[in-house]
Amino acid sequence: MREYMKEHIDYIDSIIKSKNSNIEDIINKHLIKIKFFQHERFIHLCVTLFYAMITLVFLALTIISWLFIPIAVIVLVFLVLYIYHYFYLENGVQYMYKQYDELLKKTTKK
Repeated sequence: MREYMKEHIDYIDSIIKSKNSNIEDIINKHLIKIKFFQHERFIHLCVTLFYAMITLVFLALTIISWLFIPIAVIVLVFLVLYIYHYFYLENGVQYMYKQYDELLKKTTKK
């Protein structure tokens, strides 16, 4: 997903820098991609929240028995990775909003 988002962002950046005459079509395609990435971001938010709850459960279980410590550590590592990936998606989608604004500016300059 990261590479897919990066390729699309780079493509739109190149369109913004160039003098393309078919901006309206590109704007429509960009809006569709934004919706896809928004959906992906929402799903990752749900998964991240689920992992946060599971992490809290296993951290609480470590009070009962030390046998839960390895599981709690593993789940905590996954939580950190999910948070990192979620913020990448969040920042990418917000950057796509800025790209959309730049594309709109190009249509008004005509």
